[in-house]
Amino acid sequence: MMLKILVSNDDGVMSKGIQTLAKALRQRYDVQIVAPDRNRSAASNSLTIDRPLRKQELENGDIAIVEGTPTDCVYLGVNNLVRPRPDIVVSGINHGPNLGDDVIYSGTVAAATEGRFLGLPAIAVSLDGEIHFETAAQVTCEVLTMLQQVPLRAGNILNINVPDIPLDEIKGFRITRCGSRHASQHVYTHTDPRGNNLYWIGPPGEKNDVGPDTDFAAVDEGYVSITPLHVDLTAYKALDLLQNWLNKAEVKKTC
Repeated sequence: MMLKILVSNDDGVMSKGIQTLAKALRQRYDVQIVAPDRNRSAASNSLTIDRPLRKQELENGDIAIVEGTPTDCVYLGVNNLVRPRPDIVVSGINHGPNLGDDVIYSGTVAAATEGRFLGLPAIAVSLDGEIHFETAAQVTCEVLTMLQQVPLRAGNILNINVPDIPLDEIKGFRITRCGSRHASQHVYTHTDPRGNNLYWIGPPGEKNDVGPDTDFAAVDEGYVSITPLHVDLTAYKALDLLQNWLNKAEVKKTC
């Protein structure tokens, strides 16, 4: 039985990344795109609940969600628009990397996260640039082949980052952890014709933790980075510490 894939992104339904990915996947799989009608980068996991959403069907069968977020698209796709239900959610190919702290803000990662929330395997794919989308598409096909041959039952999201180089220059795959960036502090202020201030949030911070086992290091060295992400944000190592703090605080409060 052919694998049925729901493809989404945060760059918009007509972006080069998602269209290149869908073209490659359709040679092997049953693919349905459900994606935002416009760029929704950095939308994170936002879900639209204050107004109804409208779909727009394109001539090639792709579905755009008007003013929808990546999370909206996957939620609607899995629960209503794609029948039979998809087997996996693939989000991407993102225009630019989603490395380290980027995963907190990324709409690409959020689309995969929503797929995982809904009980499906999910992967997010990003290109560290905007040239070799075909490389990232072929890498995605290879990862899906591996997942079919040896299913991964860990219940994680696979965050995949691909160097922006030709396919034959890719050195291989590395399993990595998220690195980190310095905090971003750039805000650009302008004034409109009426004298009101306008604010643009600046670019992400520079790389900070780029240890040899990080996603940053792998991509910089020409490897595809695969980082497992999970949706349980509980800091388990802090539970005992927090309980001890609470016990002491309650004792002092009663004195």
